[in-house]
Amino acid sequence: MPPSRTEPSLGAVLAGGGHSFSFELFPPKTDEGEQSLWQTVRELEALKPTFVSVTYGAGGSTQDRTVRITKQIAEETTLLPVAHLTCVDASTNDLRQVIAQYSDAGVNTILALRGDPAAGLDAPWVQHPGGLQHADELVALIRSLGTFSVGVAAFPEGHPESGDFEDDARVLAAKQDAGAEFAITQFFFRAADYERLVTRAAVHGCTMPIVPGLMPVNNVAQIERFAALSGAEFPVDLAKRFANIEDDQTAVHELGVEVAATLGEQLLAMGAPGLHFYTLNRSTSTREVYKALGLSADSRS
Repeated sequence: MPPSRTEPSLGAVLAGGGHSFSFELFPPKTDEGEQSLWQTVRELEALKPTFVSVTYGAGGSTQDRTVRITKQIAEETTLLPVAHLTCVDASTNDLRQVIAQYSDAGVNTILALRGDPAAGLDAPWVQHPGGLQHADELVALIRSLGTFSVGVAAFPEGHPESGDFEDDARVLAAKQDAGAEFAITQFFFRAADYERLVTRAAVHGCTMPIVPGLMPVNNVAQIERFAALSGAEFPVDLAKRFANIEDDQTAVHELGVEVAATLGEQLLAMGAPGLHFYTLNRSTSTREVYKALGLSADSRS
């Protein structure tokens, strides 16, 4: 049975004004890691976020754990879970089955992604013989199977495979045309990149809320690796600031919180509908950014 809604869809909530505040979690590969994840979930739950999203591992490798954890969040917490779904190594029938699992679990919101190549980001994208090629096709499939609210990805610095920023904007508008209600961006470090994305997307008719994604720096080598993998740029001036203190973990943590809070302030001031934090399953930095921004459930309404 497709899910039935008794509350407004997440897309409607994000479009309704106020500021959302949300987190991305990933399913750990071990039982010990899962215990740590649930500690983070409980810490973040106290902040009353608008939603939390639960991602797949690389190439969809954690699909079963993703479905199970998303279901547990829906059933055992007060949080609104957003389930990720990708086209990677999946036939259309496989995708229908996963969507049905989310539906049965009462999960009403799905983030529809093409996904990275199963062989790694340096490998070409290969469509499953019985699967889908693009995220807008996945959006349309999900919307055809029930009253889901569907979100998609957006790329302030451009998708690694796109020809230019205009192409990115057209693709985002096509996802909206297919039924997407909101977008969440890849993480980035310059407010101007987000502003350019929103402006160009609007030219192509994209009016859905675009929530900027932020990742507080807590480990210099790690953030540089993530930036390289995602195609995001770690700005030279910012990299130098962190390089000067990279042997002092406390200083790196404090600067990471400061940089994320400053960027968050800039984004909210320019009209962003909220902030989405890539937590890496750790809540400390995110909670400190939240405090630095003076956010609360009341202030976001």
